[in-house]
Amino acid sequence: MRLRNGTVATVLAFITSFLTLSWYTTWQNGKEKVIAYQREFLALKERLRIAEHRISQRSSELSAIVQQFKRVEAETNRSKDTASKFSDDTLKILKELTSKKSLQVPSIYYHLPHLLQNEGSLQPAVQIGNGRTGVSIVMGIPTVKREVKSYLIETLHSLIDNLYPEEKLDCVIVVFIGEEEWRGVNSTCSEGSVMPTKDSAHKGCRVVCALLCLPSFTQHDALKIAEVILSSQIPCSRSPQMSASYMAMMYVCIHPVSLLTDTDYVNGVVANLEKEFSKEISSGLVEIISPPESYYPDLTNLKETFGDSKERVRWRTKQNLDYCFLMMYAQEKGTYYIQLEDDIIVKQNYFNTIKNFALQLSSEEWMILEFSQLGFIGKMFQAPDLTLIVEFIFMFYKEKPIDWLLDHILWVKVCNPEKDAKHCDRQKANLRIRFRPSLFQHVGLHSSLTGKIQKLTDKDYMKPLLLKIHVNPPAEVSTSLKVYQGHTLEKTYMGEDFFWAITPVAGDYILFKFDKPVNVESYLFHSGNQEHPGDILLNTTVEVLPLKSEGLEISKETKDKRLEDGYFRIGKFENGIAEGMVDPNLNPISAFRLSVIQNSAVWAILNEIHIKKVTN
Repeated sequence: MRLRNGTVATVLAFITSFLTLSWYTTWQNGKEKVIAYQREFLALKERLRIAEHRISQRSSELSAIVQQFKRVEAETNRSKDTASKFSDDTLKILKELTSKKSLQVPSIYYHLPHLLQNEGSLQPAVQIGNGRTGVSIVMGIPTVKREVKSYLIETLHSLIDNLYPEEKLDCVIVVFIGEEEWRGVNSTCSEGSVMPTKDSAHKGCRVVCALLCLPSFTQHDALKIAEVILSSQIPCSRSPQMSASYMAMMYVCIHPVSLLTDTDYVNGVVANLEKEFSKEISSGLVEIISPPESYYPDLTNLKETFGDSKERVRWRTKQNLDYCFLMMYAQEKGTYYIQLEDDIIVKQNYFNTIKNFALQLSSEEWMILEFSQLGFIGKMFQAPDLTLIVEFIFMFYKEKPIDWLLDHILWVKVCNPEKDAKHCDRQKANLRIRFRPSLFQHVGLHSSLTGKIQKLTDKDYMKPLLLKIHVNPPAEVSTSLKVYQGHTLEKTYMGEDFFWAITPVAGDYILFKFDKPVNVESYLFHSGNQEHPGDILLNTTVEVLPLKSEGLEISKETKDKRLEDGYFRIGKFENGIAEGMVDPNLNPISAFRLSVIQNSAVWAILNEIHIKKVTN
């Protein structure tokens, strides 16, 4: 009998294991198919983008041909001899072509017309790597020359050393070298030296090198003193009688000032990276690119805005263009693109954390996932969204910095001008989702902007995670509880902090009023945290308010849970946790409410809120 029971138990265990394995295999295969479809979709979208670009080029060529036809048609109208050279059919075609006035759709060339002057303006001048595609995450790192110290090598080591072998096969790190020089300035000289007049091959201008002989003047200072072309040799002197105007002439050589790629610097960086990361480059993990000179427009006459100096405006404008080039290059390579900087360090297991967080939010319509609170570090996008982002930046690249432009994109997409700022912030929070604690830390002290010291660090980098983050429907939140030290309910709902309140009493409430009624599948409220596990909600119920007050097709059991104010009591806290499903017949829901039934002897922390919408 025991043997028979043991045999049955063994068979049942085997069947259960087999079914579990079969289910897992099916789920895994399904997941892989979804990823494969995503990659095929992105590849198709990229081919469409290339086709659109070619169509735009052909359209421009056809427009030029039509203009030629118009001139020919004008000739035929003025001269009978010219008209006699063409047949009636030819003249008819000419009239049809010249009479049609088609509308022109604006393109990238409307905002950057200089790109039309060179066919290779959007092709990397330097491209090192295997051209890996089909990965989950593409990491973009722009780098430029820093006067004091470069952090690029350390940054790459931090990123690569914290990747597991299988993760190295599922990502690409693209280093973008965006260095340029102000052609015409020579920063080397010695006392009493004579710098000869030079002929600049660029734009046919005549340039004389500045004599930077006084220690108090740098190349940056020289550019600011004056814009004078010297046409003769001037000896360097430190005479105190030297006039200011004479000094200005000595230190300047800039007309016209133009951006040219600093090929020596670019080649030097490439050589260093190939030496340090030869294995990673050959395997396809690391790629290096640099734009051509023709990609950059003239940046000499930019409007100074927001109190920024001319140098800072030029710096941030070029930075916007660098980001766009890098995004355009990276878009076809993977499912997600994350923007990094060349002076950061990362946490262990950062890649898996980022990927899992993105997959967790796969059913949400997010636009930006933030893995650092600083500037443009650790901002991740879905590859298809890069088209819209690049187009928007190109429209306003001269107006504002990149982080401001990103916020404007979100405002345009979801904010209602007739609503207040709080409503706008709630809407944007669904598109811009912050992960905590931060996975990237800024370590660079010397900025790429000449002379700027940047002591920025991410305060969330080393913080323990005391709350769990979920994306919840946009809602106006309120509570009768007394908040402790700024741990507000709004921050908790948006995934920024945990909610902490002083001792609840009977009649207190926490209310989540949705901006729009929501079809809710389930809910989860978790109180207490690692540091204060005893600060939990006790004797508290969960209630929902359906949009419809009448005509609900619900069971008698559900009807009995209806309260006088129209809410339905659907759950309660047990051991500090309230979770459950929402009766589909109550949907859509206008509000959730947590109601305190009896006085509590302890304070209350709410560290997790998840109101899960019904997925389509």
